[in-house]
Amino acid sequence: MIKTFISSTLVLVSFMGFSQSEITENEIKDHIIFLASEKNAGRYPGTKANRKVVKYIAKDFKKQDLIPFEKGYKQKFKARLRVAKGENEKPLAKTSNAVGYIEGTDPILKNEYIILGAHYDHLGLGGPSSKSENKNTIHYGADDNASGTAALLEIAEKIAANKKALKRSVIFIAFGAEEQGLLGSKFFIDNAPIPLSKIKLMINMDMVGRLNTEKHVYINGAGTFPEGVAFMQNLGESLELRPVVHAGSVGGSDHVSFFKKDISVLGMHTGAHPQYHRPEDTVDLINVPGQKKVCDYIYKTIMELATTNYKMEFIPQK
Repeated sequence: MIKTFISSTLVLVSFMGFSQSEITENEIKDHIIFLASEKNAGRYPGTKANRKVVKYIAKDFKKQDLIPFEKGYKQKFKARLRVAKGENEKPLAKTSNAVGYIEGTDPILKNEYIILGAHYDHLGLGGPSSKSENKNTIHYGADDNASGTAALLEIAEKIAANKKALKRSVIFIAFGAEEQGLLGSKFFIDNAPIPLSKIKLMINMDMVGRLNTEKHVYINGAGTFPEGVAFMQNLGESLELRPVVHAGSVGGSDHVSFFKKDISVLGMHTGAHPQYHRPEDTVDLINVPGQKKVCDYIYKTIMELATTNYKMEFIPQK
């Protein structure tokens, strides 16, 4: 455990001399303002606003020179949308994941992958998953999950600026239709452009914008890779955070799709709140300085695991 902490500290110190491309509060906020805007109307699958959001993410991926697996960054699929009990099924909605990667530099380890993901969709005008009595009202989804999508873009930018340090490859995925039943992550798993055995860790960010005064970051699944609990605890505390780390308790977001295929996972969030799945989940409630701290934590987690030969293997958990 002490050895893990020392290793983490040394690597983090060495990162301080890297590129000046930083994760910034202004960029985090700008991303969330766009994603959770009234024009994007809750980012519901199959809508024009949803397609605009995917285009925005793909444009940012291209700006960071992420490599697409196919001709473009979009991984298109059709989503079965949830309906209230007794309602007729809706037509399948056309939507997509956005996927790009950075190749590692080690001749062997570059064939191993760490995935960083976040779902970009939300509930649109509510629907059966809404907790609100207000029908046909925009559910902005600032924390759920514009915050995670903003984190994905900011962390990708910084890793891209320091890509020469990578040994392992890193894949970035903005998942569609998570709110409809983890459909984007399930589609990626079923149509993965790489062998699933080569995915060594999937880190999922779902609601990371409401860091509380105790600075708690909640982490599920840390026991699915060697010494993961101690690793995440020590690293978080070194950044003046107070991680609440669970070995199992994997949770219910997109990382579950990977866990079910015996892939190590980290599900990261800053906790539930009364605005969950309600129209009141708005930008003004985001703790932007707190989210930057969470982004730095996740960035350094990836860099520690992707720039070293840290042993990665799946460990089953309940």
